[in-house]
Amino acid sequence: MASADAPPADAADLLALLASRDWTLAVAESLTGGLVAARLVAVPGASAVVRGGVTAYATDLKASLLGVEADLLAERGAVDPEVAQQMARGVRRLLGADVGLATTGVAGPDSQDGKEPGLVYVAVSSPERTEVGELHLAGDRAEVREAAVSRVLELARRVVAG
Repeated sequence: MASADAPPADAADLLALLASRDWTLAVAESLTGGLVAARLVAVPGASAVVRGGVTAYATDLKASLLGVEADLLAERGAVDPEVAQQMARGVRRLLGADVGLATTGVAGPDSQDGKEPGLVYVAVSSPERTEVGELHLAGDRAEVREAAVSRVLELARRVVAG
């Protein structure tokens, strides 16, 4: 029986896969507000792989810290697949990691920039490719955020596995 304090298997599996490739990881988070990084560092030995994370909750930080194009943010807003992609690439560059993960979306309860709660974009950028996922998640704010964490880790496992 697993302990209630045991790290989630999705994070442990991803970190093991990264370690097997001798790759490091960085995280750029918006709607998840640090939950992805927290899930990863709950795994013993995570420091061998995880370089760090940036919680760029404010739109202007996505541009100034992560290098997301300001014109893109002005035109489309922060909840956009290209924004997620640029966040993932930007955090790789900023923190000197092999792989970058990113989350951006609307957790709710209200719409943002005309986009409904539950619309989330997750992105993973590796030395081999970058992938973006569009999610339509149901539930309250906490459920949307938790589901986004699980889905970005799932996408990352697929990208890192090749």
